[in-house]
Amino acid sequence: MPNGIKKEGEHIQSGELLVEVATDKAVVEYNALDEGYLRKILVSNGAHAKVNQPIAIFTEKADEPIGSYRPEGAAQEEPLKKKEPPIAIPTQQVPMDSLKQVVASPLAKKLAKEKGLDLRAIKGSGPRGRVTSRDLNLTPTRQTAISGSYEEVPLTPMRKVIAQRLQQAKSSIPHIYLRQEIDAVPLFEAREQLKKGNVKVTFNDFAIRASALALREHPQANSGFDAAKQSILLFKTVDISIAVTVEGGLITPIIRHADQKNLGEISLEAKELATRARAGKLKPEEYQGGSFTLSNMGMLGISDFAAIINPPQAAILAIGGIEECAQIKNGNVIAGKKMNLVLSADHRVLDGAEAAQFLKSIQKYLENPVLLLI
Repeated sequence: MPNGIKKEGEHIQSGELLVEVATDKAVVEYNALDEGYLRKILVSNGAHAKVNQPIAIFTEKADEPIGSYRPEGAAQEEPLKKKEPPIAIPTQQVPMDSLKQVVASPLAKKLAKEKGLDLRAIKGSGPRGRVTSRDLNLTPTRQTAISGSYEEVPLTPMRKVIAQRLQQAKSSIPHIYLRQEIDAVPLFEAREQLKKGNVKVTFNDFAIRASALALREHPQANSGFDAAKQSILLFKTVDISIAVTVEGGLITPIIRHADQKNLGEISLEAKELATRARAGKLKPEEYQGGSFTLSNMGMLGISDFAAIINPPQAAILAIGGIEECAQIKNGNVIAGKKMNLVLSADHRVLDGAEAAQFLKSIQKYLENPVLLLI
């Protein structure tokens, strides 16, 4: 989806920003390679363009003829594809003609049609409940649109890819879900102690480090599935994708060789990747790939949730927020803290017992966070 910075006829200097292209994951800037003139824009701002499709004509001279010029590599018309049947959306939208059946004054009907109001939803103050123009003026904030009406919004390139991948993952991958409650008191105390030493890390940083070490212990969990070849992919490196919410969707930047990085290194890299992800500045190699994914909604106050696997990976860990709770220790009820983890695993790759052992290893590290510091 190109977004032109310059207008037709403008003189462009070499290296000057020419256009921004919104891909499914990021906004990429393109600068002019040579000096010249932007003669004609072939793809308007916000429109969709195919790979290698010409989007503008650029000439060295301002008066160079371009009338008979046909751009090389112009996109060929694709053969017509069989369209999917439309999905019926049940609504209660009211045709304007049906307003004639409502007991209302002619002026009230005229105003309702102009404003798109449903007269059936307005209580009339006239004789026998007759709706008058005064009733419309008294209820502008109560009724602003016809019941069941809607606005159709086309998907952005990012949402299209998200929709396709999630639909494919949910419909083709046999998910198995395992839930584990974590005693979060040691984790909370470790973070507070690090704060006193001016070391700022997040609970998600602990979870990344714990998952990385657990993946090293359980290589079967550090794997994927090739649906076309019906084979298991055993990844040789521990590369953890972290789900980051961005405007209009989601992206998963990758901390590569995560098992070889200490907690501080993971924390710095995770912050830097998340910042550039939200700015749309990630390079493709920084979000394509990965052997395992973490998705954390604890900061949103969510107790627990089950995430959808990010193919071709075989598992994803969903992390909930830390909550206060009552705990029983040595026969006494004390104040405690808990955190819920939900592991979604591909049952074609991981059996229940293997997935459970992997999740218990993550629990071991999170409940004994000193192990994450060595």
